Amino acid sequence: MERFEKDLVDALKDIVEAGNWQCVGEKSTFKSPCTKFYSDDGEHIVLVHTKDDKFWAMDSSCPHEGGPLEQGDIEDLGNGKLALICPWHYFDFSLETGSSSTGLQNQVYDVRVLDGKVYINTQSTLSLCPIPVTEIPHQDSLPVEITSSENTLCMWATKILHTADPQEKVSLTKIVQENWDRGKITETGEASPPAQPNRKDNLTVVEPGKIKRGKGGTLASRIALLHSLANIEQWAIDLSWDVIARFSTFRLSNGEPLPRQFFDDFIKVAGDEAKHYQLLEQRIMELGSFFGALPVHNGLWRSATDTSQDLLARLAIVHMVHEARGLDVHPQTLSRFAAQGDTSSVKVLEVIYADEITHVAAGLRWFTYICSKEGRVSLKQNDPFKSLFMTFTGSTTCSYSMAIKEKTKLKSLLP
Repeated sequence: MERFEKDLVDALKDIVEAGNWQCVGEKSTFKSPCTKFYSDDGEHIVLVHTKDDKFWAMDSSCPHEGGPLEQGDIEDLGNGKLALICPWHYFDFSLETGSSSTGLQNQVYDVRVLDGKVYINTQSTLSLCPIPVTEIPHQDSLPVEITSSENTLCMWATKILHTADPQEKVSLTKIVQENWDRGKITETGEASPPAQPNRKDNLTVVEPGKIKRGKGGTLASRIALLHSLANIEQWAIDLSWDVIARFSTFRLSNGEPLPRQFFDDFIKVAGDEAKHYQLLEQRIMELGSFFGALPVHNGLWRSATDTSQDLLARLAIVHMVHEARGLDVHPQTLSRFAAQGDTSSVKVLEVIYADEITHVAAGLRWFTYICSKEGRVSLKQNDPFKSLFMTFTGSTTCSYSMAIKEKTKLKSLLP
C-alpha cells in the first residue's frame, strides 16, 4: 500500500507539473529584451531575453510599489549576475532568483526553450494582449430533494449547500460536525445535492482566473489575496458537504458501502474549511474591508461539476490535485505577508497550511482505499501515469487526458 500511494503521488505530481508548462511563442519572435505577458489571474509576467541568448521570467509588477518591470533596464550588478531594474525607484531584481539588494523578493518562473519555442512554467494562462474580464450570471440551484428522515447527515449537507450566507454556512457546519461527533446525528441518509451551492446576490462573480489577487506588497494587495483565499475556503466547505451528499449511496464493486470513517474525514475537512473562512473573514475586516468587497470566481466548483458522476475522479482532482496545488503556492504567499511584517495574517495562513496537508491526505487515503478494494489499478508492473489514466477511462472529466498530452509533449522539460 505504501508503494501504491507513493507511485500515485508521483503520477499526480507529473500531471500538475506537465499542465503548468505553457508555450508562449517562437523563440525568434522575442527580439526585445523585455516582453510583457498578461495573466488571467492579474499577476502578469515579464519575459527577459538577454544578450547571451538566455531567457528569464518574473512577475512584471515591482513588489515595492507596482512599478512596470517590463519597462526596466537589464544591468550587470558587478558580480556577473544580471538584474532587472525597476524604472520607478531603481530597485534591482536578480533574473535568476528574484532577490533584490533592498531585501525585497520578486517571483521568478522557470523558462525552457524546446524545438525553437519558449515555454514558461506557470499555472496562469498567458497572453500578449490584456485578457478581458467576463462576469458570470448567478445560477439558481435546483431545489433540494430529501428522501429520508429529517435528521440525517445528507439532509444537513444539502441544507448547508443551499445556505447563501457564508457566516450561516460556517455556523451550520460547526453545529452538524459537533452533533455527528456526539452521536446526535447517526444516520447518513440520502439526499440530492443542488447543482450549485447558493451564494449571496451581492457577490460579483467573474470568470475563473480573472481575479487580481495582487502580490502582497501593499495593504490593498494583501486584502485581495486574503479575499481570494476566503472565496476558495467557502467553496471548499461546499465541496466537502457535496462529496458527502452526492456519494452517500456509493457502493464498491462488491456491493459494500463507504465506511463511516469516510464521512468522519470529510465532516472534519468541512469543519476545518469553515474555520479557515472565519479566520480569513475576520482578518479581512481587521484590515478595513469585508468579504464581498471584491469580485470572486466559481472555478473550483466547475471541477466538482466535471466529477459529479465519479467519486474517484472527485477525490483525485478536487481533493488531491487542487488541494496539493494550494500547498505548493502557500509558502510563497506566506512569505509575501511576512516580508511586509503582517504577522497576524501569517499566523492565519500557518493554521490553514497545517490543516490542508491533512485534507490532501484524506483524499489520497480514500482514493487508494477504493482502488485497492476494487483492484482497479496495478502500479507494480505498469507505468504509474498510464495506470492512473486507465483508472479514469470513461470518466466525465478530461483533465487527465489533457495532462497526458502535455506530459508527452514536454517530457524532456520535466524535472
